Amino acid sequence: QVRLVESGGGSVQAGGSLRLACTASGDSSSSHCVGWFRQSPGQEREAVAATYTDGGSIYYGDSVKGRVTISPDHAQNTVTLQMHGLKPEDTAMYYCASARFCRKLWDGSPTSWGQGIQVTVST
Repeated sequence: QVRLVESGGGSVQAGGSLRLACTASGDSSSSHCVGWFRQSPGQEREAVAATYTDGGSIYYGDSVKGRVTISPDHAQNTVTLQMHGLKPEDTAMYYCASARFCRKLWDGSPTSWGQGIQVTVST
C-alpha cells in the first residue's frame, strides 16, 4: 500500500492548461503503475492516463489523447499529469491511483487511491 497525495488542479478557462502532480510515499520502491482517473457527478469513472514509474509503457484515455502528458519522476516519487487545451467536458474530480501493473489499474482495480482533486474548466 502506498499513500498518494495530489496537488495542483483548480479552475481554468477553456483552452488553458493545468498540471496535476501525484506524490507517492510508503511504497516498496519497486516499479509500479501510477495513473489518473476522473469522475464527474452522475458519470462513470474514466481512466485518463497511466505509466510505470520506471518510464515504461504509457496509456492514455481516448478522450484526452493529444491533450495530456503523463510523466514519471522516480527520484521524486512523483507522477505529473500535464493537461493542455482543456475543455469544459474535462471538468471532473481527478484521482491519482497506483497498482503493481498498469493492466490492473486501467481495468479499474488500483490498490491505492489519492483523495482526489477538482479540475474545473469554464467557458
